[in-house]
Amino acid sequence: MSTAETKLAELCGVQIVAREPVAGGDISGASRIALADGRTVVAKRGPVVAREARMLAAIRTLGAPAPAVIGQADDWLVLEDVGPLRPFDARAWEEISQALEPLRSADQDETYGWPEDYALRDVTVSNTRTTDWAAFWRDNRLLCHCPDLAPPLARRVEALTVKLADIIPARPPAAIVHGDLWGGNVVWNGERASLIDPCAYYGDREVDVAAMTVFDTPPEAFFDRLELSPGWRARLPVYRLWMWLTHIRLFGESYRPAAEADLDRLGF
Repeated sequence: MSTAETKLAELCGVQIVAREPVAGGDISGASRIALADGRTVVAKRGPVVAREARMLAAIRTLGAPAPAVIGQADDWLVLEDVGPLRPFDARAWEEISQALEPLRSADQDETYGWPEDYALRDVTVSNTRTTDWAAFWRDNRLLCHCPDLAPPLARRVEALTVKLADIIPARPPAAIVHGDLWGGNVVWNGERASLIDPCAYYGDREVDVAAMTVFDTPPEAFFDRLELSPGWRARLPVYRLWMWLTHIRLFGESYRPAAEADLDRLGF
């Protein structure tokens, strides 16, 4: 048995029978582990898995569906297996909207951010706490990328941030947002939609709505069920922009046209 399998067996409390990679995971890989007692679990390894475990616990505490943490030690995280994956259908989108609903009930004053920073590979996700949501988004989700962007794109982002307080609210209700909620971070198993791989913090719930439009096309019924605040469609490009800028830094310039398109929509 390898050192990794020994560690995983210790976390699971039972011997490992088989281990296979789980599809997906552009940033951190995962494996489905078959255990000697007949269970299957999912194991991940990375430098911020302890923070991920705390985020998942916070999401689950509110009653939102997310995998339970089986064990965490060093750079290993073992989770409840909520798969297998099924393609999204109409019922999936209904379940996703229901999965997000409990996150609105966070017992939180209007302070945005999180007790600790996160990271997506070598991109730091700063969560410095503040009572001004527009300032949080400006400093921690937009301006932070500018030193690593091509100068013309950076200048457009900087111009947007000057007017940001006119576009997004200063004090929206503070929900826990998943923070990286594209379709690959939702496991639909045909019966339940579970939220995985969070990049969580307290913020405007429209962040997650915008993220679901980055690589997916939710039906109108999905948005209707969320009962969003007036003007939400006009704000989606602001919140999508963080995803595009992060992807530029992680994966390269192929994502730049998408960022430029949302800046065009915003008039910058």
